[in-house]
Amino acid sequence: MMPSVEPNNVGFDAEKNDLKRTTSVSSTDSTAESLTVRVQIAKESEHEIKYRTCSWQKTAALLFSEYICLAMVSFPWCFSVLGMVPGVIVTVAVASTCLYTSLILGRFCIKHPEMRDVCDIGQYLFGGSQLAYNLTALMFILNNVFVQALHVITGAKYLNTVSNSSECSLTFGAITAIICFLVSLPRTLNQMSGLGTFSAITMGIAVLLTIIFSGVESHPFGYIAGQEPLVTAIPVPGTTYVAGMSAFLNITYTFVGQVMIPTFIAEMENPKDFPKALWAVTIAEVVTYTICGAVVYHFVGNQYVTAPAFGSLTPTFKIIAFSFAVPTIIFLGALYSNVAARFVFFRLFRNSRHRHSNTFLGWGVWVALVAATWILAWIIGEVIPFFSDMLSLMSSLFDGWFGFIFWAMAYLTLYPGKSKWDGPLRSAETLVNYFFILLGAYITVAGTYTSVESIIQSYQAQAVGGVFTCASNAL
Repeated sequence: MMPSVEPNNVGFDAEKNDLKRTTSVSSTDSTAESLTVRVQIAKESEHEIKYRTCSWQKTAALLFSEYICLAMVSFPWCFSVLGMVPGVIVTVAVASTCLYTSLILGRFCIKHPEMRDVCDIGQYLFGGSQLAYNLTALMFILNNVFVQALHVITGAKYLNTVSNSSECSLTFGAITAIICFLVSLPRTLNQMSGLGTFSAITMGIAVLLTIIFSGVESHPFGYIAGQEPLVTAIPVPGTTYVAGMSAFLNITYTFVGQVMIPTFIAEMENPKDFPKALWAVTIAEVVTYTICGAVVYHFVGNQYVTAPAFGSLTPTFKIIAFSFAVPTIIFLGALYSNVAARFVFFRLFRNSRHRHSNTFLGWGVWVALVAATWILAWIIGEVIPFFSDMLSLMSSLFDGWFGFIFWAMAYLTLYPGKSKWDGPLRSAETLVNYFFILLGAYITVAGTYTSVESIIQSYQAQAVGGVFTCASNAL
């Protein structure tokens, strides 16, 4: 049975003591969990900055902004590699798996409301190990910064595309990072949720326009007379393992967003409402991703597909559709920066008044942390300036752990000892979770190999000029 471990330094020791004083030993788990949340809300009531203020609708808005994202416009490329039928099957299978693991994660967070983020959970799952906490923290911060780097790359792509490459790509990347930095500055997720809704809506419009434009344009961008778009039901002969695995990792990355969920739940007024937000988002993303991948691939074919898919459109259509993605380029990168900076900020000011008050020191440190994440993101984006390869690398490095292994282990803590084998259905579910641990390990090892190999091939093919280059990356 997993030992009871206190989160490393989440700053809630006092409220746990309050909980012990106000509950009897015979209290049920659900009562204790609800009381813990009420204690947290009560302790924040006199603070200038309050964190547990998100309704499930606002949490859904944050999830929509996370999942209705730039990576979805890589699905046509993924379908071109995997073929139409395997592409749809993989999309639905990965979505179902991530829905299940996210529900397990939600149940775990509801049972342990004192845990503020994935790092607290990592420490708990590995028996209270400080090393596990530190490694999870490193992976958590790097995961978020890599996502920010993807948005730096995409922002530079957009500015190069609409300006006809009028400036150095390094400059455009820096401009993107600065704008995103400014949007990252609000201190609570409640303040960010409104922007999240706007971001999800505009990204949805961008995808819808991409689908429509791919169907109404006479030919895809780059069309060669006599070479009509080729669409296949299965992978074309000669498809390599590296290409197929890269497509799988792109799809996996788009669905795996669990690393942010503990932080979202930690700021919900009623964490038990989390499944409502999750189901709403999952249904929307499965429908949107599948339609985007299948329809755009159908019209542009293997020869003319790009990642992101905006590049398959003729110039006017490309600029219109790409422009609607700008709020997502800015906001979603800002959201990941905000959560990464929040993690470090909470550790620096565990029980300090600077954490909850508008002090000069508190705001100064907060601004410095946010700025540091964007500087690092800009550097990573200039070293790995490939959209699909960046998605694959992020998926292989982090999604095996944060998408599968952690939550399978969380399931095992929810059903300790012999309870995990209590009946055929429970036993089958337990075996599925052990499989998820193996799947996560495979994604980490095989995925990292294929991602690095794909990056090497992209450089050899001179897809960009090199690292820290002024060469245009316009679509």
